[in-house]
Amino acid sequence: MNDALERGIVVLGAGPAGAIVALGLRRLGHDVTVLGVPRVFDAIEGVSERVVAGLQGAGIEAALTAIASPSPRRATWAGVSSALNTERLMDRAAFDRLLWQELQDHGVECLAARVLRWQPGAGGQGHVLQIQRAEDKQPQSLRAQFVVEARGRLAPHPPQGVTRGPETVTLLWRGQGAPGGQACSAVESLPEGWAWMAHLPGGACCLQLTVDPSAIKLPPRAQLGAFIRERLATVASALPFLAVPAAEVHALARTSAAVLSPEVGGGTWLRVGDAAMAADPLSGNGIFQSLSSALQAPIVIHTLLNHPTEAPHAQRFHRERVHGLFQRFARIGRDFYAQELRWADQAFWAARRAWPDALPAHAPAGSAAPRVEARPVVDHDRIRLAEVVVTAEQPLGVWHVDGQPVAPLWRAARAAPGREVDAMAQVPGCAPERALAMWHWMRGQGWV
Repeated sequence: MNDALERGIVVLGAGPAGAIVALGLRRLGHDVTVLGVPRVFDAIEGVSERVVAGLQGAGIEAALTAIASPSPRRATWAGVSSALNTERLMDRAAFDRLLWQELQDHGVECLAARVLRWQPGAGGQGHVLQIQRAEDKQPQSLRAQFVVEARGRLAPHPPQGVTRGPETVTLLWRGQGAPGGQACSAVESLPEGWAWMAHLPGGACCLQLTVDPSAIKLPPRAQLGAFIRERLATVASALPFLAVPAAEVHALARTSAAVLSPEVGGGTWLRVGDAAMAADPLSGNGIFQSLSSALQAPIVIHTLLNHPTEAPHAQRFHRERVHGLFQRFARIGRDFYAQELRWADQAFWAARRAWPDALPAHAPAGSAAPRVEARPVVDHDRIRLAEVVVTAEQPLGVWHVDGQPVAPLWRAARAAPGREVDAMAQVPGCAPERALAMWHWMRGQGWV
């Protein structure tokens, strides 16, 4: 085996989540190495405007040229059809190629390598990874001080403690027709699951069928393309997409169940994106959820490395937000599945309309009185503990509004019934006009 490479922060995975973490760490002054390999499947994916905004906010620019302008999406769900929504279609292979180059343009070292093994170093001395690069005949050892797991659903999970939604498989087929036409997509619910179809002006077409593997007999991989097309042949919204020649570019089946890892971080490692929590792919929520956990990761890692006394708060910050996002999106998906009543007794729909629980996705306003708690917050270049006001709608707490800490004002207002504004104006740093504005803001939030 070759001599071991030595690196500081290593990110496993070069998808959007890993790239966002790497770019964020570079802006904080850290040297970062990204390990990644090209995607096996040349897919088309649909993303929302908020995903594009999140990518832009993270500093990604060149790769966005692989995302088309908003295009019409026809939705047929619970027997109702509409064409009011749009989505932006992404040529994922092109996006990943551009992103790989963009990372290097921002000073991120990118190694095209597959991770064969990863284990913590002895005595807490970093991590030891075995990697395989295409140009090397033998695996190579790499030592890293900090590891970010961002390999998406391919990332291995601990053998126990993983939270999983109903087992789900997404079957994908991509074909290539003649260039022409506009970008468009469609989604439709079916007795055995749901389908998503997309077409790009260059002629590429994608068919996607999401099913419950326990309720449907899947064919061998060689027959998968024909199986998908046959299943969609009687679906009206799929017919325009089936016009693409039958010779597929690729067809595969991949797991797409919602998954939450029991541990999402430690003192020298962190899970982000789908490696931490993978959402049901329904309506493109998966990419948005993946970005949500990745955007917070750079400041968490920076705190762990540079402010060790705040490390417990940084780990708690990441854990609470990952788990909170997972539960919220799981319940949103449950409510969306519950809208389809035509096949409520079918295995696919019955399992998903009851998972993960019966709690509301969003707590009703005013269902719990505001209270002050000490919780981790982002304060400039670190995460630290601070007093926040926790409500039913904001379970992680509100720290400040326009730079004004909220907890001292809320405490002062509660202690002076009938004289709330005057009491708030006595809080250091809160002038009378500011106190009045904050009082109106609290009323608007339903706190009083």
